[in-house]
Parts: sequence; structure tokens; C-alpha cells
Amino acid sequence: MVGGDLFKICYPKSFKNSNKFGVSTLQIMVKRGHEIDLEYSKKIIMDKMNSFFGYAVVEKLKFISFDDAQTKFKKLNTNENHVTNIKYADRINSIKNDKIKKSLLELTKLFKQR
Repeated sequence: MVGGDLFKICYPKSFKNSNKFGVSTLQIMVKRGHEIDLEYSKKIIMDKMNSFFGYAVVEKLKFISFDDAQTKFKKLNTNENHVTNIKYADRINSIKNDKIKKSLLELTKLFKQR
């Protein structure tokens, strides 16, 4: 709706309609490093959306950054001396959120160093 250039770096996450406590807000996920580009396009996005629907649908935009790294996490080898045992390694690998998975793997590395 707002153009191909912006579509490559962001996508809508959620929309909260206005009520007596706040204004209508559109949350947009933005690739890290492109926040400034989207900040400058904020007025254009709101104008295009509101003209498409014919009334002021969106009053505020909120940007949430995300990393675009699509890294695959491999299963921890059993022959290495890790602090986490197989049961916890399987649980870590079964986590769908890549940021949490990466953080837990980094945490196990820190425990190994101590």
C-alpha cells in the first residue's frame, strides 16, 4: 500500500484502534538500520493509509526494530564439554524465537568459561 521500497524493509505487526485512553496506533516491524528511513516516511505512510480508507484510521506509528539475520542454530555436539546437558540443549534448540535461542546459547558459553 505504501510502496515497494518500504515493503522491503518493514511490515505491519499490529493495529490498536483508538479508545478513550489512547489514539489508534499501527506497530511496524523495521529491519535494524532502516529506522531513520522509515521515520522520515512516517507522514507519507499515514497520509496514504488514511486516504486509502477515506478517514483518519492511523493517528500514530510505532516502530519496532528486528534483526534480519536468518541464522540456523545447529544441535550442540555431545562430545564437547558443555555446561548444558543433552536435555537442555534439545529444549534450547526447540525454541522458535531466534533471539531467545541465541541468548541462551551465549549464556551457556559464559557458564562454560567460568
